[in-house]
Parts: sequence; structure tokens; C-alpha cells
Amino acid sequence: MAENALESGRGGSGAESGADGSLTGEELVLQYPGTDEPVVDGESITAGSGAVTALVGPNGSGKSTLLKGLADQLTPTEGSVVVDGRDIRSLGTKELARKLGLLSQESTSPDSITVEELVYHGRYPHRGFFESVTEDDEAAVDRAIALAGCDHLRDREVGQLSGGQKQLAWIAMVLAQETDVLLLDEPTTFLDLHHQLAVMEIIETLREESEITVVVVLHDIQQAARLADEMVALRDGEIQARGTPEEVVTEALLAEVFEIEAEVDLTPRGPRIEPLRPRRGGDEAPGTDDPVARSDGGGG
Repeated sequence: MAENALESGRGGSGAESGADGSLTGEELVLQYPGTDEPVVDGESITAGSGAVTALVGPNGSGKSTLLKGLADQLTPTEGSVVVDGRDIRSLGTKELARKLGLLSQESTSPDSITVEELVYHGRYPHRGFFESVTEDDEAAVDRAIALAGCDHLRDREVGQLSGGQKQLAWIAMVLAQETDVLLLDEPTTFLDLHHQLAVMEIIETLREESEITVVVVLHDIQQAARLADEMVALRDGEIQARGTPEEVVTEALLAEVFEIEAEVDLTPRGPRIEPLRPRRGGDEAPGTDDPVARSDGGGG
């Protein structure tokens, strides 16, 4: 299903222009209006072109805020975001939407439209205001629906769908944008296990069979370790570690960043975590001299 959808090719503007799908945030200071202190203060991140980068951390660590900054949903007080070699602030709304797609936690749509109609909304960056649907639009929508595995929902109204089904439809919509960079904010949160696995399968397919750069915020560090080429761990708005899942997911990091005691085993599908108990105040983290567990505390 997904393999055939990708083999049929992508017709997005990035593929046509030779864009490399690079995404970099440089020394970002991100602060919400009306607050006294920034959530993210001077951190830098580069998402590898064509790879999956997972942002992980405990609640309130700043991972979703960092994603909003990368997506131009939250304007940095300082620093810059560069996509395909250009500062996103120099791009118009449609031009940015041809380069970067975002699935946020706040996605909403009218309940009365069908899944197919919703997915067609993903084509707006490629069309003029009065232009009718083209063959390229139809092909892109068909590919996106097939890749998201929701062809059986095509004619259903969005208001009739379960939470997991809606998430697949929203993913199909952002895939229909045919961008080179895709940002996903906790796409598996609140989903049942079936739909969590379905979303993870989509991301795995993108990683293995496309050149799309994916940055995904995940609440579940085990899922992140399975999916990601690179992981970035945050705590209190600061990057604590970055690297491959094997480098980042250590017992020392889980104690220091997530405040849990756990055992970590390396498997062919990435690190496997067995949580044991919450770490109590004053407990010393195992392996505190581990350079990976303490690396990149100041970003860059």
C-alpha cells in the first residue's frame, strides 16, 4: 500500500526545484506573549535531510515549543530558522507551505466535509485562488490517502470518524502538500494502540522510501527510539543530548532527564526500555560522568 504510493513519485515543488529538505534553527529564543521568561533560550538544532529527527522530553520540556518555532507558528525573539537555505521569515505563506508541512495538536476542520475534501485542502499551496483541480492535484491526493492508509474512509464525513481515523486523515492532508520537510507534533498521543502503530508505520515508510525530512515530537521515548535516525532530548527548554537512539537512550539520560530508573537493552529495533521506578529527589543518576548524558546542554 504505502510502498506503491511512494513508488508512483512525488510531484511537489521541492522535488522540481531540487531543494534539499534541510531545516536548521540557530540559537533560537522562543517565548510566548505575556510571559516573562523564554521557554527555549538560545538552542540550535539541525534536522538531517531525508531523515527522521525525534524531539523527546518530559512534559513542559519545550519540545512542542521548539517545533512551533521551526514551523513559524511562534516567532523567535532571537535566532533564525532556515529551510532549504532560506530564512523562513523571507518566505510568503504559500511559498513556505510548499516547503514545510505541519501537523499540530490543534488541527480542526468542519465535521461535514469528507476525508477526500479535507485532503484536497493540502493542495492549496500549489493552486491559484481561481484554479480548478488538476491531474497533479488528483494524483497527489490519491498518493497521500494511500500512504496514510485511509482510502476506506475517503467518502466518510470527518465528524463521523474516531480520533485515530481523524489523525490518519489529517496526516493524509499534510502529505498532500508534497513538502520536503514535515513537522509532526505528538501524532500518536491519545490514540489507541492500533492507530499508534498505523501512524508509526507511516513515519517508518517516509524514512525508508522517501527523501522527506521529518521532525516529530513524541511523548513516548520508546516509539521515538524505534522510529528516529536522530533523537534530541530536552529538559527545561535546554537540549540535554542528541545523537542516534543508541547514543541518547541510556540509563543515565533516563534518570537525569525523565527522572526514572530504567534498564536499557539494545535490540535490532533500537533500544528497549524497561521502566523500573520513579527517581526520588536526591537520588544520584547512574553514570553521571557519561559524556552523552551530559552533552549539548547549551545547544548548538
